[in-house]
Amino acid sequence: MSVWDEDAARHILARSLFGYNKQDVEFALSHTLDDFVDNFLLANQPTPPQPADWVNYPTNENTTERTRELIYWWYNLMITQGYSLREKMVLFWHNHYVSEVSKVSLPQRMYWQNKLLRDYAMGNLIDFTKAVTIDPAMLIYLDGIRNRKGAPNENYARELMELFTLGIGNYTEQDIQEAARALTGWQVDGLTSYFNATRFDDGTKTFLGQTGNFIHTDVVDIIFTQPAAAVFFSRELYHEFMHVAVDEPSVQTMAQILRENNYELKPVLSTLLKSVMFHTNEVRGAKIKSPTELLLGPMRQFNVGTPDFVYVRQVASQIKQELFSPPNVSGWDGDKVWINTTSLPARNIYTDAVINGKKPGGEDLTFQLNLVEYARTFPSAEDAVQLIADISKIFLQYPLSDNRKEYLLTTLLDGAEVYDWSTSDPQAENRLKLFFKALMRLSEYQLS
Repeated sequence: MSVWDEDAARHILARSLFGYNKQDVEFALSHTLDDFVDNFLLANQPTPPQPADWVNYPTNENTTERTRELIYWWYNLMITQGYSLREKMVLFWHNHYVSEVSKVSLPQRMYWQNKLLRDYAMGNLIDFTKAVTIDPAMLIYLDGIRNRKGAPNENYARELMELFTLGIGNYTEQDIQEAARALTGWQVDGLTSYFNATRFDDGTKTFLGQTGNFIHTDVVDIIFTQPAAAVFFSRELYHEFMHVAVDEPSVQTMAQILRENNYELKPVLSTLLKSVMFHTNEVRGAKIKSPTELLLGPMRQFNVGTPDFVYVRQVASQIKQELFSPPNVSGWDGDKVWINTTSLPARNIYTDAVINGKKPGGEDLTFQLNLVEYARTFPSAEDAVQLIADISKIFLQYPLSDNRKEYLLTTLLDGAEVYDWSTSDPQAENRLKLFFKALMRLSEYQLS
């Protein structure tokens, strides 16, 4: 059993939420690890209200504005979801069962696909994959609507096995061709999909060693009889929530849990989040924050009530994670790809803007932080050395070296002596601005 202490709580919050604050750590520690994981992070959540009525009507009006509204709506869910893993899972699935709004055309279809990802975020993988297979956005994105008897389109069948369920090497070209035949007949009318029997290939197919007059649900059921399926999903989950360097014995254990629970996700997620491996020092602070994590994290860390989603979206474009617009069917590669000579300066400019309350051009953000008031939420507010230690625990997962601590202390004091530090000093707000900008520009801040 893993040790459940402050470090463990901060780690599990960093990996499960989009940012956390001191109150979140205290809440997590008021429960046991089992209770917090099973009854909060993995608990069922109500369906959130729709962003607007337009999601129910298949008109192609104002698609740019509607896409923007949809993105802001999802940003808000990520910040306000409470103690739940759900939105992290929705983003994970958005990067797994990929679709792009530019090809799907209507943001309404992306909303309904996003709802589907949320409905099954921690549910049953077999049912989830069947639902995705006939999702209108997916049918358009991977050409399922062009797949018909006598002229099969193999695009979805190929990605279903290569990118979504099995991985290369666990199927043949003939399996792709036969699966494509079984997936024929589906079309989209507005925001719904429907089965057109005249376009369905009702002949006998041989797929992954089994023969019959298969339909789409049979294809998915047969895929999940393959041992490779459980290993494939376990490796993806390990890579996302644990570490980019995958430990194969751990993956095999997770795969066994998936199979034993008929591909229900909660048992394997529960095991992962409570495991000794998840809570080792090698895993803590070893993951590079995605742009979405980097952009939304400060909103929760500072309890911002009116986030500037317009600016967040602008920066998201600069640092290469625009929601509903992944680069291709493989999604975002993540990890070291997130950081380069362009994106790192843009990340730093963003965190500076959050602290300054102004965009780089001088325009005010929709919120202004009161850093003195924030510092006073810590019992150590009048002790500069301890205050730095306490705030660093909320903002960083990676332990600071003595040199880093000294650098941050020198920045906070800004020429004053340590015994002169006081949040009542007229210069305290400006000194805290210098400190927070320095803190959030540390390489350690880029890690989760």
